[in-house]
Amino acid sequence: MSDVNNLATFEVSDPAVWQKWKDNNSDGYGLGVLSFAARWANLMEAKMAEGHALADIAQQCEREADTEGITGFMYGAAVSTLASCWAHGEELRRWHNLDTQLGNEGEKANEDGGVLNPAIINMRVGE
Repeated sequence: MSDVNNLATFEVSDPAVWQKWKDNNSDGYGLGVLSFAARWANLMEAKMAEGHALADIAQQCEREADTEGITGFMYGAAVSTLASCWAHGEELRRWHNLDTQLGNEGEKANEDGGVLNPAIINMRVGE
């Protein structure tokens, strides 16, 4: 793992927000989220520059970027991070919500600007 000053570069749309994420997440767990988010954005940008749509490459790039074994919560935090400061963050947030939803909660999150938490498990017991 690197430090907050040596993260992969990507097209930051709001440098002040990205800096705030780095300032507030320099511990091991937070840095893991930021390292993953930066690698993921960088990989997606490279594929998008080749003409691929974000929705078509996000999952593949996520697997490639996960070199440290992130948790579901870390993945959701990375989506939130990128949604707030990456040039393609809003598109990622919307894709993530629809990809993660079980019913129509992703559509609702897209309407209100939220990010679904993929670390929540819904279970049914007998019917």
